[in-house]
Amino acid sequence: MAAPVTPDNVPTTASYVFATAIIAGVVGYFAGQGASLGLFGSSPAATGASKSKRATKEKETNEESESEEDEDGAELATFDGNQDEVKLVLVVRTDLGMGKGKIAAQCSHATLACYKYYFSKDPNSPILKRWENGGQAKVALQVKTEDEMLVLQAQAMSLGLCARVIQDAGRTQIASGSRTVLGVLGPKTVVDQVTGHLKLL
Repeated sequence: MAAPVTPDNVPTTASYVFATAIIAGVVGYFAGQGASLGLFGSSPAATGASKSKRATKEKETNEESESEEDEDGAELATFDGNQDEVKLVLVVRTDLGMGKGKIAAQCSHATLACYKYYFSKDPNSPILKRWENGGQAKVALQVKTEDEMLVLQAQAMSLGLCARVIQDAGRTQIASGSRTVLGVLGPKTVVDQVTGHLKLL
């Protein structure tokens, strides 16, 4: 049997507002999910325009994130028997005068470039899996010149490590084509043979 309505248990306006907000949020969430899955039948023209905008944005992003040195001939070593922690070292050029935000963006590009390269060459690699499962360790180090960075890349590749150099698109602080960050991914002891002498950023 329902409790009798008294002044103490009458719902307040705030209760109605709160309940309405929760219901609106839940409905909005599911409507958004349905729209993203195409359940509401968007028009082909709108879909085409959306895809075109997305493709343009992805192209702009890729211009900045891709490395000039594709080095498809470089083989990744399997490092059989090596049980070291796997880490990613991000070697940042300090002579370019990049700000903190720019450095963060370029290091992000290098991280993704190394991951994509490794995944495209050997998606089931124990090295990649250990890095993913081990917390994806990253260390930022510094070099003073482009030449020093390129020497480190060559050394890393000669040891079978994944080594990707990022070139900037030149839309913000530095000249287009500037090599900003080198990412080196592999077992700690092998990576340290290349970058162990460098100072922290």
